[in-house]
Amino acid sequence: MPDAAPTASATPEKPSKLRTAARDFSEWLFKVCMSPFVEIGALFKLLWEALFWGVRPPYRGRLLVEAMEFIGIGSIFIISLTALFVGAVLALQLVDGFRDFGAESQSGAVIGLALAREVGPVFAALMVTSRAGSAMTTELGSMRVTNQIDALVTMAVNPVQYLVVPRLVAGFVMVPVLTMLFNVVGVFGAFVVAVSLMGLDPGVFMDRLKWLVDWEDVSQGLIKAMVFGVAVTLIACRQGFYAEGGAAGVGRATNRAVVQSAIAILMLDYLVTGLVLGQGLF
Repeated sequence: MPDAAPTASATPEKPSKLRTAARDFSEWLFKVCMSPFVEIGALFKLLWEALFWGVRPPYRGRLLVEAMEFIGIGSIFIISLTALFVGAVLALQLVDGFRDFGAESQSGAVIGLALAREVGPVFAALMVTSRAGSAMTTELGSMRVTNQIDALVTMAVNPVQYLVVPRLVAGFVMVPVLTMLFNVVGVFGAFVVAVSLMGLDPGVFMDRLKWLVDWEDVSQGLIKAMVFGVAVTLIACRQGFYAEGGAAGVGRATNRAVVQSAIAILMLDYLVTGLVLGQGLF
């Protein structure tokens, strides 16, 4: 009897290790490339929900006042301390540098412009991020992992309206106020160092400051501060609102909130500056 014809193996051929590694790498690379767009989409979705629920009653004024107190009043000390030393360092560097070519009289004007346009809003937003933003993320994250946000839903209370809207409005209002405080304290610190330590004439310092810095420079910084305030609070609320994984997940969400807020402040700084000046974007 002739031998039976050989049959193909019923088990499929296993993929090679190289092919599996290439597939895993491509999936990882796709996730890395798409994650920023996913995060931006989640932020805009939360912002739209906040805008939708923010104009609808009930209006919880007490929660808004508490959020403004936490973001604004609670940040006065760290904002003032940072502004004092930032202004002092600017005075040391600029007066010393300008003396090399006899332009130390312009130090007051340059310090005022730097604080009003860039340094004030950026540093104020970064300080709010490090103090209030991280705390908001931790608070909302703890509420999420302990099912307190789900409890609000069962009581027919919209959690976005109750938790997110007051914080967004408080950030929009209080970060510009803190920016003005940063500018005033920063100019004071620069004045003390420039006049007392560097020997600059106080009249020349203040005259150049008033002559060159006008409302347009201050308003540019305030516009940035309003944008930064919304961005910082929105990112903090988004990370805390959707935190998961218990205490470790809350810690990771807080870390992401601080890092993303710092990156967003620097990116938005360039975009808003380009829009205000009408150049540098396209």
